Amino acid sequence: MTHSYNPRSYSRFIPSEEVGDVTQWQFGAVDGSDLLPPVAEPEPEPLPVVFDEPTHLAALEAARAEGFEQGQAHGEEKAGLEWQQRMDDYIAGQGREVAQRLEQAVQAADASLAGMQQHVAQEVLQLACDIARQVIRQELAGQPLTLLPVVREALGMLVAEGRPATVRMNPADFNVLEKPLSEAYAGAKVQWLPDAAVAEGDCFVESAGTVIDGSLGRRWERAIASLGLSSPWDAGKDEDHG
Repeated sequence: MTHSYNPRSYSRFIPSEEVGDVTQWQFGAVDGSDLLPPVAEPEPEPLPVVFDEPTHLAALEAARAEGFEQGQAHGEEKAGLEWQQRMDDYIAGQGREVAQRLEQAVQAADASLAGMQQHVAQEVLQLACDIARQVIRQELAGQPLTLLPVVREALGMLVAEGRPATVRMNPADFNVLEKPLSEAYAGAKVQWLPDAAVAEGDCFVESAGTVIDGSLGRRWERAIASLGLSSPWDAGKDEDHG
């Protein structure tokens, strides 16, 4: 049997062109004394931290300002709610009481003002009455003819019914009124009686026991009664003469 000889089959070296991937192999001691744990690769050192102080201070200031604004807004809102609550409590309690007292005071003031106005109006009316009385006295002084319509009014109904009547008046007034009265009641049953006891400006008409008071005082009282006043005709007469 013939064997072919190939020189490469027994060569101790492998040409580089025939070598593929190569893994380095490290032979250890046969007894295993050189078996050591693998050494860990050192971790990379951390990069140094760069501290920017101005930026840090600016951030702190911004955070502080934001916190201050939020706190101030919260405080203002809380204070506003507290004041609103106080106002509501005041209105519901003391404010209502004060309002009631004020309303009572206003009503009392209105009543007092109304009473004062009424009192003033009454005083003004009384003053006007006093002035009118003085004016009338001055107008009647020495003018007996002003008594003529009074006598006519008193005799009107009696004469119409044909009843007899007696008219008493002051002699001074009768001297002036005798002629016009006699002419006006020529056919009537009227007796004219001058009486010194009757004051000037007064007259009394009597018929069948009935006396019609035509005195100034009575006429005055009837006139002012419609005004709600009661003031005698002789009031202040002494002062007028004084």
